[in-house]
Amino acid sequence: MMLTDFKGLPPIGLGTWKIRPEEAYATVLAAGRMGYRHFDCASTYGNEKEIGEAVRVLIGEGVVRREDLWITSKLPNTAHRSADVRPALEKSLHDLGLAYLDLYLVHWPIALQKGVWIPRKPEHFIPPAALPLEETWSAMESVVDAGLARHIGVSNFSIPKLAKLEGFRIAPEFNQVEMHPFLQQPGMVEYCRVNGIRLTAYAPLGSGDRPKPLKKKDEPVLLADPVIHQIAEKHQATPAQILLGWGIQRGTSVVAKSVNPPRLRENLEAINIHLSSAEMQQIGELDCHHRYVDGSFWAVPGGPHSMESLWDE
Repeated sequence: MMLTDFKGLPPIGLGTWKIRPEEAYATVLAAGRMGYRHFDCASTYGNEKEIGEAVRVLIGEGVVRREDLWITSKLPNTAHRSADVRPALEKSLHDLGLAYLDLYLVHWPIALQKGVWIPRKPEHFIPPAALPLEETWSAMESVVDAGLARHIGVSNFSIPKLAKLEGFRIAPEFNQVEMHPFLQQPGMVEYCRVNGIRLTAYAPLGSGDRPKPLKKKDEPVLLADPVIHQIAEKHQATPAQILLGWGIQRGTSVVAKSVNPPRLRENLEAINIHLSSAEMQQIGELDCHHRYVDGSFWAVPGGPHSMESLWDE
């Protein structure tokens, strides 16, 4: 059984963004059989039905009990209105074949009109003034009351956006953000520590397989960094294991995507990485505040969001 962290969350999870539906069933089945208990999903990834089929097999085979799993899903950007939150969650539950989620996250602090996948025009958005985050969050509280989600949180939220939700009956319990040695966000780490918010790091390996439109020329390659390679050689580990181990040792959980069984196993074994204080300091010096998923796709000319307003930087 994998060690669990804050609120029972296993520190290493399988990220399912970019796993094609035709690969999702076999990948989740293999991951569950080798010991993964944390699966990070979202309806917008388009593969929750296949993930649910694999989970049903794992439970049916006796590999795992439902209560031993941690399954996260996320609210679509088109379902931010209070009347749409519960139906969106219920759709994920139906697709996953579950009675409840362990965690439901507001995927982005961005509201889109229904039917919009990628916004191209200002009118594709619902402006924050017309649909504030507070309205969405009130509806998120109600799904906990209904027993449909054990925990609720947010994703891609800045500190000021988290602060907007501080006074609610149920404060955000989790924030899932991009985090790795090139984007360490010490201010976010400290804010969440003080306020009892659990951090989950996505793209902990640099998300090198993300779609081409999300890539930039000459961007740094995290897995190729010489400092990471030097430390990996010392530990007789892979660079990916060092990156994941660094995230765990820092107090975050990490979700990494792979469809390759040997790599899945290597990633899971990163729980055994223990870095020295000197090595943690070496990695700490790599921070260059580089976002691989920078959210620029939300910055439509004339629209309500800019890079500055998204990240509050």
